[in-house]
Amino acid sequence: MNCSRLASLIQRYFTDRLLTQVGASPHTVAAYRDAFRMLLKFAATALGRQPSELRLEDLDAAFLGRFLDHLESGRTNSVRTRNHRLAALRAFFRYVALAEPAFMLQAQRILAIPSKRYEKRPVEFLTEEESAALIAAPDPNTWIGRRDRALLLLAVQTGLRNSEITALKRKDVHTGTGAHVRCLGKGRKQRCTPLRQDVAAVLQQWLSQRPGAEDDPLFPGSRGGTLSADAVQRLVSRHVQAARRGCPSLAAKRVTPHTLRHAAAMALLRCGVDLSVIALWLGHESTETTQIYLHADMQLKERALAHSTPSGLAPDRFRPEDPLLAFLESL
Repeated sequence: MNCSRLASLIQRYFTDRLLTQVGASPHTVAAYRDAFRMLLKFAATALGRQPSELRLEDLDAAFLGRFLDHLESGRTNSVRTRNHRLAALRAFFRYVALAEPAFMLQAQRILAIPSKRYEKRPVEFLTEEESAALIAAPDPNTWIGRRDRALLLLAVQTGLRNSEITALKRKDVHTGTGAHVRCLGKGRKQRCTPLRQDVAAVLQQWLSQRPGAEDDPLFPGSRGGTLSADAVQRLVSRHVQAARRGCPSLAAKRVTPHTLRHAAAMALLRCGVDLSVIALWLGHESTETTQIYLHADMQLKERALAHSTPSGLAPDRFRPEDPLLAFLESL
């Protein structure tokens, strides 16, 4: 296979396979695109050739292993991010195995690269005081400050994902009776999330101060275009830095746009909202995903402990009589 063949294979994978045959969502296409962009840049540096000059043979299992190590060590990506990039590469090489049978063995070796296990830590979220400090951080005297305040308030109340917030159009927000915001989430699922009166009022004020067409971004950049995910990350980091002066507890937390989603979920949970409702609110496929918030809330655990009563019996350990069971117990 010549070098131009690899380039055309990647192009066909994105256009014919992902978009036409699979009908992948824009979020999936963007995630896979980013994975290949990082891989091709890494390969160009490591092999001394331009991305369009690379051959499929260059992307063998050993080389992709080096790339995955680079993601963790060079780019300091988390194990979960590393696994997401690997999933994108696996999907491509499943296509390679079908489109180019001569490379079946290479594809199988790559598909055999395992996902790395990682420690699942409790989710980090903001308390009500920390959320209030963050929302108050933007300068209301500038249009960017007013935009950022409206964006942060919407994120903390609705729990929308970063990608869902940046994709919002002006027409997606209804601030009248039954105020709500409509978004397109994972799996092409549309959902409507109700808005509190104070949030609806802030959004109404923001829309009235900056008129535009219905299809214009709800939160535009300085040039009027759509905010990127990185731009939202930067504005959150900037306002967290400012909020730390009045709320020192923020200094101990790494706050990302997804942290605001966790804050919304925890606020609902502490108000007694059922997990199934929170799952629908966040756009989760099942309540199993939502159960991470039960593990994160120490106050819920303390209340459960307060309801328990001592039995008055001394704890005792199970002692099997059978020697085989005793052996297994000793392991």
